[in-house]
Amino acid sequence: MRVVSLVPSLTEAVAVTVPGALVGATDWCSHPAGLDVVRVGGTKNPDVPAIAALRPDLVLANEEENRAPDLAALRAAGLDVLVTGIRTLDEGLRELERVLAACGATRRPRWLVDAEAAWESVTPPAPLTAVVPIWRRPWMVLGRDTFAGDLLARLGVRNLYADHDERYPRIPLDELRAAAPDLVVLPDEPYRFTRDDGPEAFPGTAAALVDGRMLTWYGPSLAEAPRALSRALRAAHR
Repeated sequence: MRVVSLVPSLTEAVAVTVPGALVGATDWCSHPAGLDVVRVGGTKNPDVPAIAALRPDLVLANEEENRAPDLAALRAAGLDVLVTGIRTLDEGLRELERVLAACGATRRPRWLVDAEAAWESVTPPAPLTAVVPIWRRPWMVLGRDTFAGDLLARLGVRNLYADHDERYPRIPLDELRAAAPDLVVLPDEPYRFTRDDGPEAFPGTAAALVDGRMLTWYGPSLAEAPRALSRALRAAHR
């Protein structure tokens, strides 16, 4: 198989499970470290001619991370495009199996077995309410039907905007503060929130700085995510 991945988490999953299958990936595909493949632009602006020149058997994409016009252009170039749709942990695990099988994996990888076991063993603590910004200037937060929101719910965190009409609504900062969450959860991607950039906007509210890969990626990181996220949430709410 010759595979091009336009989704960073799928890039990692394929690279560690089917070594040698990947021939191209986006500039944002940072894992595994040292991945040596042709870079084909970004998730939102892939270089279609460069991808076609690699003669892939399959291009991996995601309905949320990649734009429909780019996927249409890839198909118009005669390429087979597998598009994933992942809004919950269960969907993520199913789609990972589908992707890996399509890329030539002959068995379920150990990391996928470990990920399922890790999440099945989660016992949520007493629930906390939270807002989960993913951007600032303007402020945007997790809304309804998101993979990250589902992971947090399994860890006892109730997203105050989980019933919003939009999946990633823009909410004024004064409204976020007025929601009076127990916690503000600040991932380091897509916006890179840090101790000096984010918590100061929510004075008096506990802030959990979390690894965005643990919160938003579906792949090998899922095996570590329950423990890493739980640790960050507990540290913030002590």
